[in-house]
Amino acid sequence: MALKLNKKKKSLVKIVKKTKSVKKVAKRAETEVSSNLTIPTGKYYEAVGRRKVATARVRLYESEGDFIVNDKVVGQYFGTLSDAKLRYSKPFDLTGTKGKFSVVAKVSGSGPSSQLDAVVHGISRALVKYDESFRGLLKPEGLLTRDDRMKETRKVGGGGSARSKRQSPKR
Repeated sequence: MALKLNKKKKSLVKIVKKTKSVKKVAKRAETEVSSNLTIPTGKYYEAVGRRKVATARVRLYESEGDFIVNDKVVGQYFGTLSDAKLRYSKPFDLTGTKGKFSVVAKVSGSGPSSQLDAVVHGISRALVKYDESFRGLLKPEGLLTRDDRMKETRKVGGGGSARSKRQSPKR
């Protein structure tokens, strides 16, 4: 609660923010969605995928099921990316194993696009652990190669960002 002075009427007005109830509703919706998911059990192939600062721990289960990323369906988690479905299904399309595995991934760090690339890298590595002959299909497409491009670090004495220079005086 905050108090605000109304200058025209010269009186105090109470301001009450109602943000907590919205957060509670959002949390309830998340728990309802995650409770409908079936997390597989049994034998799995695990691999780690990386891109920029993002790290994905991916598990491939040998059963049909959901594709889960951080306790959400993959379409919901990467919903903001337009070509997400093409990118995360590419390793399965190349190897001909679409619909054969259920995937559970835990991702952290960086942004959504880099996280998706990390998940794809992890899926590709796990598929190679499943069957070594998939290496010949995935390697030419660049799915087994870790993309080592990182954000350039800021230099001391610069203008604030990585490549900007300090402004020189005019006179």
